[in-house]
Amino acid sequence: MKAKTKISMMDIFKEPRYRGKHVILAAGKIYTAKTGDGAAEILRKLEKTHPNVIPEIAYLPKGYLTV
Repeated sequence: MKAKTKISMMDIFKEPRYRGKHVILAAGKIYTAKTGDGAAEILRKLEKTHPNVIPEIAYLPKGYLTV
């Protein structure tokens, strides 16, 4: 059995595919939305399905570069 690695926001910041999106990390899963309204909808659904989880939320601009 493979051990699951814990995903962190720093791992997400390094991935270029998340640039220009709202990113929500909750319950070990990554959720993305193109708009703030889409992110709000994801948060409402997460509140119902995982009420005890505190999500991490970030917007990564398209021009964001990691060094």
